[in-house]
Amino acid sequence: MPTFALSFSRPGGQIIAQYYHFLRLGKEGYRKVHMDCYETAQYIASELDNMRPFKVLFDGHPNKGIPAVSWTVKEGFDMKGYTLFDLSDRLRMRGWQVAAYSMPPNRKDLVVQRVLVRHGFSKDLASLFIEDVKRSLEFFAAHPVSKPMTEQEAGGFHH
Repeated sequence: MPTFALSFSRPGGQIIAQYYHFLRLGKEGYRKVHMDCYETAQYIASELDNMRPFKVLFDGHPNKGIPAVSWTVKEGFDMKGYTLFDLSDRLRMRGWQVAAYSMPPNRKDLVVQRVLVRHGFSKDLASLFIEDVKRSLEFFAAHPVSKPMTEQEAGGFHH
């Protein structure tokens, strides 16, 4: 190819950077980096699944998809007035950007949160995240929400 430019709507710099890392780390090194991301995602999924209000929808398993975790509230669980939008807002106060968003029009009743795990997001950092989720749940238990936030108020993710 005479140039690194790609014929897509986004710049190709990230692809070139990945290629560089693949060459620098080799196949096994590159695989280890990504498997660490999957292990961290699975750790987060396991911890969230052990918390009473959450049902993990995707656990970050490498054979099923990308290193990510998505969850919702268990059906029938009493959230004591708060929603995942409130949790998103509370986590943002602690520096985490964890969007809460509802599904397309035919499933507007389903609200989910998700995190993507990328290189550099260590298990230690994941543990801090889990502790902040627990703190947020404790806060809501001690301070019941009288009017839960809406998706628009929470500034959630929009497709």
